[in-house]
Amino acid sequence: MREPAPALAPHLRRLLDLLDRDAPAEDFGALLAAARGEGLRPPALDTLEGAAQTALRIRRTLHQHRRREAELSALFDTAGDLAALRELDAVLRSIVRRARTLLGTDTAYLTLPDEAAGDTYMRVTDGSVSPVFQNLRLELGEGLGGLVAQTARPYATADYPTDSRFRHTSNIDNGVSEEGLVAILGVPLLLGSDAAEGGKVIGVLFAADRSPRSFSPEEVALLGSLAAHAAIAIDTAHAIENARRALAELAEANAVIREHSAAMQRAEEAHDRLSDLVLGGGDIADVAAAVASLFRGPITIHDPEGRTLAAVGGTGGGAYRGAVAAPFATRAAEESRAAGRAVYRDGRWVCAVLAGAQLLGSLVLHERAELSDPDRRLFERAGVVTALLLLLRRSVAETENRVRGELVADLLAAPDRDPDGLVARGHRLGLDLTRPLLVLAAEAPAESRARLAAAAPQYLFGGEGIGAEHGQRVVLLLPYEGTEPGSAARAAAADLSHRLGVPVTVAGAGPAAGPPELAEAHAEAVRCLRALHILGRTGEGACAAELGFLGVLLGDSHDVDGFVRAALGALLAYDRRRGTELVRTLGAYFASGGSLTRTKDVLHVHVNTVVQRLDRIGALLGKDWNSPERALELQLALRLHQLAEGSPDSPPAAES
Repeated sequence: MREPAPALAPHLRRLLDLLDRDAPAEDFGALLAAARGEGLRPPALDTLEGAAQTALRIRRTLHQHRRREAELSALFDTAGDLAALRELDAVLRSIVRRARTLLGTDTAYLTLPDEAAGDTYMRVTDGSVSPVFQNLRLELGEGLGGLVAQTARPYATADYPTDSRFRHTSNIDNGVSEEGLVAILGVPLLLGSDAAEGGKVIGVLFAADRSPRSFSPEEVALLGSLAAHAAIAIDTAHAIENARRALAELAEANAVIREHSAAMQRAEEAHDRLSDLVLGGGDIADVAAAVASLFRGPITIHDPEGRTLAAVGGTGGGAYRGAVAAPFATRAAEESRAAGRAVYRDGRWVCAVLAGAQLLGSLVLHERAELSDPDRRLFERAGVVTALLLLLRRSVAETENRVRGELVADLLAAPDRDPDGLVARGHRLGLDLTRPLLVLAAEAPAESRARLAAAAPQYLFGGEGIGAEHGQRVVLLLPYEGTEPGSAARAAAADLSHRLGVPVTVAGAGPAAGPPELAEAHAEAVRCLRALHILGRTGEGACAAELGFLGVLLGDSHDVDGFVRAALGALLAYDRRRGTELVRTLGAYFASGGSLTRTKDVLHVHVNTVVQRLDRIGALLGKDWNSPERALELQLALRLHQLAEGSPDSPPAAES
């Protein structure tokens, strides 16, 4: 009896099981083979074969859907990364890693152009093991990547080393060989829909295998989608960076504008304040105080010779006690003038005070290590205002000195003509002729007399004295404040000689009060001036009292007692204390022509005693007591003392 045919239903159920567990395609063929072996005959076998083909188509469709789902998921994740816009390198690494995963390649990488170098370089790699490959650089048009960048189209090769479509170079081939790559797919990172419509290639995304492989159109499209996301990420990052840079530049510009505006406002207010001081009759100290308040630091103002005209502390005001050496002030002022701006020297800012090319002095800011550019310009503007004040004061002083010069001329030419009128004119000019004054007569070489007349007001600048040219000399009247005429004359001689660069001789007299006494003091100063020239002391300063016996002859007071005390005071005091006869011994010595023998006979003492007394005299009067000039003064003083004391022939006291 014939066996019944195998049933179809069990085979169909196994076919469904294979489809359900996504079995390999080979298992479907094995199922058909098993059915034939079991004797399944047509038409059941035909039905099973048709069902198997249908199942394989469904399987392929499911695979495509799953792959598409994975691709879409990767694209959505990439879009999320872009939306979050994390650090650019992290986004690019994520895109390259996903490309490698989705295409199942051994490696993936991304190149970007280096505009400075004019080539492209590896920006991100995933799965690469070769340092040579990771640092590879490609020129435009070289290799597969160069062709993709040049044409803005994707290219793929199943066997790169043997593919002749690309321009091979030893550099690229060595890198590809070092990495072991064979199959390579490259797609452009394109900004814009199409390169032909103005799109721009900004890089290339690659997927590569180390064995031969053909890339499907779906894989090319998938890598292109990832490349588009990479291009967007790069472009967005650049846009954000440009926006940040623009915002930073804008913020910086706004800060500069605000700072400049504040500086301009501060400079304008400072200029108005300083100008008001000048126009309101403020003096140098007022300007110094205003500048010190502006900069919150001590300020000193100096004349061209470095002398301090004003010194004010910082915000607290008051006098500034810091010392500024005159050489430093003059040297720094010259450096500032040469530089055309304020200079920083030895912990101080120094600005030359100029009127054109003429140096009027310097402005010094202490205890400030730094000045911003606006503050430095403000400091320099303060120097300009200081120059205006100094010029104004100098102009006023020169005008006043011209008027005062007329007063001096009338005072010295005819002091008795109208003394009350002279005193009244002096009061109107701010000079009290009834108070004690010193009279200085200054003389320079003939070719420098005009310069001396111009320098005298500068020497008096800032003080209460007056000066005027009278005859061949310049006469200065200075308030007497305890300074002796000789000291005042020496100070004036030193200063004026320095200003003119030639020797200026100055003689002093006084103090004197009232027109007649001032005229007599002037006459004494003129005689002293002549004596200085006769004595070869041109370029020096002195008064008659300092010229010894010559001063007694020149002076109007004829202070004999003062001359004797100056010459013999040390000996007279010693004799009074010790009961000795040093004064008489000195007189006998001179009377004997300097002979020790005749001197001991006159004094009736031993010659050794004479020697001892002369040694004591030398110790008290100085080693030059026996010089011709000094000896002459001592002899004159001895004669005057003998005349004042009576007969010089009284017996000497016993020597102790």
